[in-house]
Amino acid sequence: MKIDIRQASREQAPEIARMIMLAMTVDCCLSFCGEGYGLDDFYKMMSLLVEREDSQYSYKNTCVALDGDKVVGISVSYDGSRLHELRRPFLELALELIGRDHSGMNDETQPGELYLDSLAVLPEYRRQGIARRLIRVTKERADQMGLPSLGLLVDKGNPVGEALYASIGFRYVNDNHWGGHDMKHLVL
Repeated sequence: MKIDIRQASREQAPEIARMIMLAMTVDCCLSFCGEGYGLDDFYKMMSLLVEREDSQYSYKNTCVALDGDKVVGISVSYDGSRLHELRRPFLELALELIGRDHSGMNDETQPGELYLDSLAVLPEYRRQGIARRLIRVTKERADQMGLPSLGLLVDKGNPVGEALYASIGFRYVNDNHWGGHDMKHLVL
């Protein structure tokens, strides 16, 4: 099987939104929703954010791994110095579509790093090197942008993900709390 990695397109927004939710986990997605809202509401919001060009989750910030036309993996990243500007659409739509004000949310990144916001590979495609390839492409993007590091948050309850990142060379920077979870901030 040949997996191609390329820049995402707007038409892939529904698949990318599902993959972002896979990266976030169900618990995390639900922690963002207000009373009476659920995963379908969160998916609708994420799809709209991926379709936009001014969002941290934009298709323009996304590389996709493709098996034919099927999106089997994603890497969503952006310049950490633009976090507050790129987060604004999320804050606005969260209030409107999932009934929550997240304006007090912790920063997950900072200037000087390309932030790897979401990395996901479909379960049936894991352990084939796709995540490593997506990370390599994302690190190349950081280099092209003149950003000295690639940063990410890994859930403290995700030792498999943390082991993958450590094997690639990511190192621990500090702790963070995001999406209702305790996280470790790692950089490469």
